[in-house]
Amino acid sequence: MYESKDQPLLSRIEFSWRLASHAVVAVLVIVGSIAIGVLGFIYFAEMSWRDALLHAVFLLGGLGAISVPVTVSGKIFLALYGLYAGLVFVTALGIVFAPVAHRILHRFHLDEQN
Repeated sequence: MYESKDQPLLSRIEFSWRLASHAVVAVLVIVGSIAIGVLGFIYFAEMSWRDALLHAVFLLGGLGAISVPVTVSGKIFLALYGLYAGLVFVTALGIVFAPVAHRILHRFHLDEQN
């Protein structure tokens, strides 16, 4: 997927396309995670879809829970989804910043060869 240390740096246009493709993957991960959260809150916490969407987005955004669900299954889902949401946030950041980190490290290796 990435060029090896023996290959030249990508052009700015190619690098921009790489960044865009990574951003699309990160957005798909986030949208999928929101869908999981909405469906979970609807099923386990017996919320309306509006409340479920609000809870899922707030948790994925790192803002925390708005309210504690009434049902026991809803509370368990909230706890597990809260842990999952933190991991998704870190994963999405990693997906977006991976090309930038690779380009910086690749540039250092090119400087060593010259």
